Amino acid sequence: KTHAYAYHDQAMPIGEDQTISQPSVVAIAIEAAQIQAGHRVLDVGAGSGYQSALLSELGAEVFAVERHPSLARAARAALIASGYPDVKLKEGDGWRGWPEAGPFDAILLGAAPPHVPPELLHQLKPGGRMVLPVGDAYRQVLQRWTRTGDRWDQEDLLDVLFVPLIQGMP
Repeated sequence: KTHAYAYHDQAMPIGEDQTISQPSVVAIAIEAAQIQAGHRVLDVGAGSGYQSALLSELGAEVFAVERHPSLARAARAALIASGYPDVKLKEGDGWRGWPEAGPFDAILLGAAPPHVPPELLHQLKPGGRMVLPVGDAYRQVLQRWTRTGDRWDQEDLLDVLFVPLIQGMP
């Protein structure tokens, strides 16, 4: 039923009141994160696994976190069926990230927290970049945070609209 929209540049529902992000915004986020082959990348809010597959295609070692068990199962199955069995995916609280797998060269979020989770900033390697939407249901900005030693530089990229990043597990 959604196959008819496969080439539309729009967010699409994937269940659990979640959406797959607009493909052009995913491309902007991945480009802003400056992903290179061999990078360790954390994909928070993995959803359908789409962004994780793209990151893997670029040669990144991908660690993905999804809080909804049904979406995590579906994403894992889709990634394996599509030829991306090396993506590591776990059910978990995206606010916490995956500290035991870090530090990461890049972290990308597919859902918007109202403010930047400090736990995620501390999982970046020096020189690492985190790209995420930040804001509420009315105004969000896609931001890039770059770790420089013990500080983080922030820049606004564009206005966006994502589902909220919910803290905790269902």
